[in-house]
Amino acid sequence: MTVKLNVLKAVVFAALVALGACGGAPSARDGSVAQVEQVNRNVAELTAGILALGAGIDPEEAARAARISYSYTAQLAQEYEIEDAAIIHNIKVNRGTKPRGLCWHWAEDIENRLKAENFQTLDLHRAIANYDNWRLEHSTAIISAKGASMYDGMVLDPWREGGELTWKTVRDDKRYAWSPRLEVFEWKRARGLLTTRYVKAAGG
Repeated sequence: MTVKLNVLKAVVFAALVALGACGGAPSARDGSVAQVEQVNRNVAELTAGILALGAGIDPEEAARAARISYSYTAQLAQEYEIEDAAIIHNIKVNRGTKPRGLCWHWAEDIENRLKAENFQTLDLHRAIANYDNWRLEHSTAIISAKGASMYDGMVLDPWREGGELTWKTVRDDKRYAWSPRLEVFEWKRARGLLTTRYVKAAGG
């Protein structure tokens, strides 16, 4: 747990440095230099990945989206009190011993935080996987170039690795077959499976 908290502190600190909120080398209290450097590499790689989604994406917006995706994931991991693997944490949330942290909580909070930036060259989407089979249904936020299909976007998923941001293009995410959330709602409605409770639980 101490190691994870140190990593989370490093993520937040690195994001603040990148945003110009503070300067200088990180102290031991804020996380090791190696941790901060790794976070900066992760942010740079995600920035490049977002830029690759479309020629018209503003580099500053891509960099800002990447920084926020990492720093907000770290913030939420602390707020959700993440200490376990995703499935174990789900059980604790459903029992009422943890405040939040189901997959749709992550998706909703990440989407809303990024939407607050009012990006002009990027769009946000919501998607659901495993809604039509026995496997655990999963929700995520997706970022894409403005006007692009979510299928040409990038999955931003902190849930699957227990508070560590996983990102990859929708087409490269072989673990999940993503569908637009509204299409899932229509699929369930046609089969009499769409309830108010489900819509709320899916962040609708």
